[in-house]
Amino acid sequence: MWRYGFTKILKKKQNGQNIFTVKSREELKRIAIQVIEDEKKAIEGMIERLGESFGEAVETLFSAPGRVVVTGIGKSANIATKIVSTLNSTGTPALFLHAADAIHGDLGMVRPGDVVICISKSGNTPEIKVLVPLIKNFGNRLIAIVGNTDSFLAHEADIVLDTTVAHEACPNNLAPTSSTTAQLVMGDALAVALIECRNFTASDFARFHPGGALGKQLYLRVSDLYIQNERPEVHPDTPISDTILEMTSKRLGCAVVTAGDKIAGIITDGDLRRMMQTSHSPKVAADIMHPSPRTIVDSEHAVAALQMMRQNSITQLIVTDGEGRYLGIVHIHDILREGII
Repeated sequence: MWRYGFTKILKKKQNGQNIFTVKSREELKRIAIQVIEDEKKAIEGMIERLGESFGEAVETLFSAPGRVVVTGIGKSANIATKIVSTLNSTGTPALFLHAADAIHGDLGMVRPGDVVICISKSGNTPEIKVLVPLIKNFGNRLIAIVGNTDSFLAHEADIVLDTTVAHEACPNNLAPTSSTTAQLVMGDALAVALIECRNFTASDFARFHPGGALGKQLYLRVSDLYIQNERPEVHPDTPISDTILEMTSKRLGCAVVTAGDKIAGIITDGDLRRMMQTSHSPKVAADIMHPSPRTIVDSEHAVAALQMMRQNSITQLIVTDGEGRYLGIVHIHDILREGII
């Protein structure tokens, strides 16, 4: 069935047997749109209920002498782990505490000065009812992200953030869908507000993301790349034959033409090919060099070099210091090797 673009969706049970219906791609698209619309309405409803408690929650988290402990159970626990990751990566120390494990020893990770965020749709699950009084007895501040403001959790929390949804995007109004999206959005709102309070910059973000393509985009600089390459250099009066030898030996597809400590131009493989197609016979480097080469300062981010190469449809840039002196060459292959793209 897959090869013809169909999938099977469970519709209902008849005489104890599962009955499947074949849905067209257009129908599947309609289902997706309906889910997105339902969850969009759920998020929009949160805006109307966002009161002073949100500001109080941010102030409490920002001024906490300890960490942020985020807890929940079931699907809410999954949301809690994502919120913890976001907080940690944006300068707010946080850890995850599973509500079920908390009452079996893991509660020991909660220390004086920590602020606890408890996430729950109903606010009345047995694990939450056991955990909340223990947290209160420890003297920790408790923030509830809850979908029922008349619940046990909401009544016991110091601060309540309302994530009530009218119904789930699930057709049976059972599977947590709109409710978990609302919880996630509230967590993101807290994290972003804390970013603003901390004046958390891209440089700060890079310190917590040193690995992978994202980290390299934020911290890898041109100076980290060009030093691995040869430094092809000729002068305006260098014979063409010697220029070709310099380009070949340095294996970067170019040679920089310098006059004293100034960059006079650049000669690329393309310039050599064009030279071979012309009837005149150039004798020295100055006869075929491009007089206005693209340059980049060594302190620039590698991703900026990539953007410049793309914009100008070139594969290498001349690297200079802050005063325009020639340092070396950064090639697109250097950036590809680092996995930035």
